[in-house]
Amino acid sequence: MEHNEYKMYLSKEERMRAVLPFVPEAVVVGNGDFPSHPFPLAVLDASPCVVCCDGGADALVDSGRIPSWIVGDGDSLSATNRVRFHDRIHRISEQETNDQTKAITFLAAKGIRRMVLVGATGKREDHTLGNISLLMEYQQMGLEVAMLTDYGSFVPAADTEKFAGFPRQQVSVFNVDAVQLRSEGLRYPLYDFQSWWQGTLNEVIDSEFCISAKGRYLVYRTYEPKA
Repeated sequence: MEHNEYKMYLSKEERMRAVLPFVPEAVVVGNGDFPSHPFPLAVLDASPCVVCCDGGADALVDSGRIPSWIVGDGDSLSATNRVRFHDRIHRISEQETNDQTKAITFLAAKGIRRMVLVGATGKREDHTLGNISLLMEYQQMGLEVAMLTDYGSFVPAADTEKFAGFPRQQVSVFNVDAVQLRSEGLRYPLYDFQSWWQGTLNEVIDSEFCISAKGRYLVYRTYEPKA
């Protein structure tokens, strides 16, 4: 699919609001599976700033795109791109945080508050789970950070929030520390569940839904309706 088709996909505002509640100021490209779905690619191409986590730059360059910055400890970036983009590399050698968090912190220090993660899932499953869980940490930092995969989006939430959607859109809710969980507009009512699987495989009835709670939870929404 050509880049202009990605932009056409992005121009569908209703679909965008149904998976992404804000317009990002920057996109962070991880070193997982590079996106192939048109929606994350459209968001990537529309972003004014693209920061890669080390080896994520190799996949970005292979796709014909150029990074604004490359952030990390440099251990997974190819020698070719290490030379080619030497003036765009921001090295952070400490090992207390992963490259994804280093990129988020780098952007936050520049005053950027709204960010999207792509390429953060796939490959090693422990990295995938760790990257998803960090969304809640970024929320605690006062940032708006969403993760886009090839199938849908992860967005951290807290307390009572309304979400755009569309009929038969698939939704999963992962409870972090919320109590008094309730919902309107979902096929299966939410309750105070504790196990992650208990909030999965729900479905939007109409064009929006509301979750009320006290505490934090993570919402996953698909790009496509259930067939």
